[in-house]
Amino acid sequence: MKIILLSILALFLGGCDIAIGPDVQANPDKPTIGISMPTQSSERWVEDGSNMVRLLEEKGYETDLQYGEDIVENQLSQIENMITKGADLLIIASIDGEALSGILDQTDRLDIPVISYDRLIMNSEQISYYATFDNYGVGELQAQYIIDRLGLEEGEGPFNIELFAGSPDDNNAYFFWDGAMDKLKPYLDSGQLVVQSGQTEFSQAATLRWDGATAQARMDNILTAHYANQKLDAILSPYDGISLGVISSLQASGYGTENRPLPIITGQDAFAASAKSIMNDEQTQTIFKDTRLLAERAVDMTEAIINGTEPEINDTETYDNNAKIVPSYLIDPVSVDKENLEEVLIESGYLDPSTIE
Repeated sequence: MKIILLSILALFLGGCDIAIGPDVQANPDKPTIGISMPTQSSERWVEDGSNMVRLLEEKGYETDLQYGEDIVENQLSQIENMITKGADLLIIASIDGEALSGILDQTDRLDIPVISYDRLIMNSEQISYYATFDNYGVGELQAQYIIDRLGLEEGEGPFNIELFAGSPDDNNAYFFWDGAMDKLKPYLDSGQLVVQSGQTEFSQAATLRWDGATAQARMDNILTAHYANQKLDAILSPYDGISLGVISSLQASGYGTENRPLPIITGQDAFAASAKSIMNDEQTQTIFKDTRLLAERAVDMTEAIINGTEPEINDTETYDNNAKIVPSYLIDPVSVDKENLEEVLIESGYLDPSTIE
């Protein structure tokens, strides 16, 4: 039945191929795993993809790795092609978590399991499992770092803070935001933290596609409109790419000197550029999510599913994609600053020492 349906599907979809990676046809002797990643412009997704390919091929699987370059239509077409070519399982990190439910209806008809990778795919009953980090905990760690550095629990303040959020089409962005804001809200309510721009809602702080240039432009506007005579003390940034854009804006406005030091700036993903920035006293903190562990978890899930057993999970309550509660495995994130960066990122082998020199 799977072969017949695949043949029919191929007739309809044969003209839709805009795949970026190599053309991979299913090998009947080896299960083929389709891996759909958002973009090659972010180093973390490149590492995720290459790690999964390496681990899967070591275990004897064929792989078909594709990058959508942050274009939803690309990712849809690539997933269609993976299905048409006979993929036995799909691992998908979505560009837009709201855009894939239609294409994934085909996986149900063809009995193809789907692992949602780090970004939860919404509105689809076809998501078998979800491999990710404790995303609410990421926001908590970022906020707690600001709280500790400013001495808010000891009653210090008031301090000026500005808030940045992730992309509204990425479900994780809401978890990061909620985790952080639940921690910061008491200090915002008490006046120990003040947002001079007044932009305290997710919709106001969101950064489409997590784009650093977009964040830089927003920071420019905030500084011009609200900080001509004010000192900015902290930036809640959910992602290193946003953090680096914010830093560029601040430095262009005169921050980063002895008389006008940069504010506390959080981040996430432990980019090499951000690690170097932290060591240079620019960005203050990042969240390390060891993507090597996430790739291993996705591969372990894959092997269990292919072999007809249940993958290990540790969360059956948190991740509701509006169609089902998706059984998940969450990995704990780690807060990193200048004090522990070498131990966590260099000694673990995650980054090469040359990246922070």
